[in-house]
Amino acid sequence: MPADGLSLQMRRAAVSIPANIAEGFRKRSRPDKARFMNMAEGSVEESRYDLIVAQDLGYGQTGELMASLEEVSRLLYAYAASLLPPDS
Repeated sequence: MPADGLSLQMRRAAVSIPANIAEGFRKRSRPDKARFMNMAEGSVEESRYDLIVAQDLGYGQTGELMASLEEVSRLLYAYAASLLPPDS
């Protein structure tokens, strides 16, 4: 994959994370909010994969970005889990 194609894919996935969080924030019901948080979590995983590919292809060091993404993932998971009852 050319670096510019991967770069565009990474940007799209990264922008999708806060966009889904923002959209979910305005939803009234907890299940609707949780659905958008789940979509944001999917974008986190896509971003994680993109960073792995970039590292494997030798496009640069991704350690700091991966650490930041892990923190976003933990915070997002905790927020999403708080929206639904424990048996969901």
